[in-house]
Amino acid sequence: MQLKWLALAAIVALCAAMPLLPTIGTHSISMIRDTPVVRNVNQPDLLVDNVFNLTEGVVVDERLLTTDHVQRFERAQVAPGVGVSELGFLYGRPTRPGTYTAMVTMCQADKCTAEPITVIVHERTSWWPSQLTFPGRVDEMIEGQIEIEGGPPGVLPTFTVIDPRQLPPGVSIGPDGHVGGVPKRAGAYDVPVRVCVANDCSGVAIRIIIA
Repeated sequence: MQLKWLALAAIVALCAAMPLLPTIGTHSISMIRDTPVVRNVNQPDLLVDNVFNLTEGVVVDERLLTTDHVQRFERAQVAPGVGVSELGFLYGRPTRPGTYTAMVTMCQADKCTAEPITVIVHERTSWWPSQLTFPGRVDEMIEGQIEIEGGPPGVLPTFTVIDPRQLPPGVSIGPDGHVGGVPKRAGAYDVPVRVCVANDCSGVAIRIIIA
């Protein structure tokens, strides 16, 4: 009789412990709006980039890019003065320099996944372009690089052509500031470019002179 009671007690203890065991292949993170947030160990990251360089006091103009169709984000604060909207935009104005790591939750239908992002807020530092003019000749390869001096150490600038129609035919300016191509028509071209260093942005005019 005593053995039966011991066996019964062991079975009850095992059943009580079952909900505490983790599901195979997933790790529970949190509960968002009654939707389980899980992370499959074999699931690739949904974010294209998870590190964002911002500047103290400058309004944020960044968006979280994903590798898959994400229907919505959960609103969250990711750094002092900076949040994530339901559309995946970083918004606000950083109020304190530092490095901050936060979890961002992305939802697809009834499934949500949380991934970490790192926000680096830099003190505001002046920067300026040092190379804005590029000469070239028709039907000859042109190679150049828009140079930036100053700004936070180790932060790469990004370049966006505001009006591509102002570029010489056959020439392009990449997001890394590389000027290249084979010009097809002579002339002097003033190309408006938006330059951003740690989200601190300014417009410059790049002059390309083709002989």
